[in-house]
Amino acid sequence: MATIIGIVLTFIMVFGGFMLAGGKMDVISHAAPHEMIIIGGSAVGAFLVGNDAHAIKQTLGDLGSVFKGPKWKKSDYSDLLCLMHELVRISRESPVEIEAHIENPEESSLFQEYPKILKSKAFVNLICDTIRSMIMNFDDVYQVEELLDKQLERMKEDAMHGSHALQSMADALPALGIVAAVLGIIKTMGSIDQPPAILGGMIGSALVGTFLGVFIAYAFVGPMASKVAAIRDQEHYFYMLIREVLVSSLHKNPTNICIEVARRSAPSHQRPSFSDMEEALKSLKKAA
Repeated sequence: MATIIGIVLTFIMVFGGFMLAGGKMDVISHAAPHEMIIIGGSAVGAFLVGNDAHAIKQTLGDLGSVFKGPKWKKSDYSDLLCLMHELVRISRESPVEIEAHIENPEESSLFQEYPKILKSKAFVNLICDTIRSMIMNFDDVYQVEELLDKQLERMKEDAMHGSHALQSMADALPALGIVAAVLGIIKTMGSIDQPPAILGGMIGSALVGTFLGVFIAYAFVGPMASKVAAIRDQEHYFYMLIREVLVSSLHKNPTNICIEVARRSAPSHQRPSFSDMEEALKSLKKAA
């Protein structure tokens, strides 16, 4: 909602201020379609040249997240901690049973209790791969921790592709606006024999290209790139909870301590309270 309000406010303030200052929208409305063909078309073309199919698909999905916000909500943090509690408990009590859960999570009754988490393959793979490494009896627990850190780092880099692609487009748009303006000036110079009134209108139309390039870059695409990066950063905290639980477990801490360490590492506005988490864990024991 805030994103939509911001877009509407930007249009009102920019064009409203222009009109209050005595500007006429006729020049902009007449030139904008042609300038946008040049600017928008070349920006999309450059985007397609500079990115592979996976990055293009990811960027389009990231544009949706600008309006929807982060995927993981506060309730999901609580669900994840409950899931991790059970996985750690079972891995300590029954290594055979935990293998059944991590080798086929889609059929696992435990994972099925948290369908939103189960739907994220990357997330489930991270959990299962790390627990699998834990039960392989690595000589040094820090080996598992290092493997987990490297996987998390790789996942974060992959998640940022959309943000980087949008930022690259934002950086290019002002220059593409200048390209459109230069083409307008070339057109104007070809009509240099026209009266000043006509030449003035043609120059004004050419400058619309520069305006649109800068306006779209700094008022829309750039902020969207920043928001996507912020959303992916926030979502990465969700993945980091897995690390906190499993690394704490590797160091032989009690299961409840592992969960508390992870709970405290969650973002403050998404963090379940201690009492809420305690109630959720009590419900798990009753259900068992």
